[in-house]
Amino acid sequence: MSHHCHDEHSHSHSHGGGADEAPHTHDDDISPAQQSSLYEHIDHDKITTLNELIPHSGRAIVKKPWSARLSPPDPTLTSDSDDQLLIYIPFTSLVKLHSLVLRTSNTDAAPKTVKLYANRDDLDFEEVEHASPTQVLETPMTGEVFEVPLRRALWNGTRSVTVFVEEGWGAEAVEIGYLGFRGDWMRVGGPPVGIMYEAAANPNDHKLKNGETWEGAVGLGGGGGNGF
Repeated sequence: MSHHCHDEHSHSHSHGGGADEAPHTHDDDISPAQQSSLYEHIDHDKITTLNELIPHSGRAIVKKPWSARLSPPDPTLTSDSDDQLLIYIPFTSLVKLHSLVLRTSNTDAAPKTVKLYANRDDLDFEEVEHASPTQVLETPMTGEVFEVPLRRALWNGTRSVTVFVEEGWGAEAVEIGYLGFRGDWMRVGGPPVGIMYEAAANPNDHKLKNGETWEGAVGLGGGGGNGF
C-alpha cells in the first residue's frame, strides 16, 4: 500500500528582479493535501470516541486545522486501557472518500491495523469484532503527516465513517495527532461547482440518480484558516 507524506519543508530561492523586490515565500501555497478537503463537511460536534484517555480528544484531532497538523503535543488522541480506539465521524452531507490523512507517531505507539466502516453508527468494541469492514489499512510508524489512498468505489454515498484502530505496533497504548479526509461531497439537485482533485474530471462521470451530482470539496476551512 502506498502512502504520500505531506510534511513541512523549508528553503529559500530567488526569482530575480531588483533589490527592492519582495522575496518569494510559500505562505499562500496550497499543499496537495488541502485539495478536496472534507473538513467543512464533518459534523464535528457529533464525533464520538471509545477508549480515549482524555475525553473529547478524538473530536479534537479531527477538528484540528491543517495549519496545526504538526503542532505538538496537544491535542493528541491516546488510547486508555489497551491499544484500540473506535472513532465515529459523521458528515453533514453525503461524501465520496478519496483518502485518509493521518499523523501518528514514529514509535511503536503508532496505529498499525486500521479498519474503516461506512455508515455504521451502531458499533462498539463488541459489535466491531463481528462486523465486516469496508476497507482495511496498515499504517506506518512515522511522525510525518501521510495520506492513505482509499478504494473510491467503496465510499460512494458515505454519511459517516467509523475508524477502528485494531492494534498498534507494540506499545500498550496508541497515539494519533491528526486525522482528516479528502474526497467529494454531494449537492442535491444542483450542478457540480468544480472538482479540484481530478484535473480532467468529467461531470458526467459523477452524475447520480435524480439529478444529484458529486462536486469537489473546495472548502479549505474558510478565511480563518481552519481545515486542510
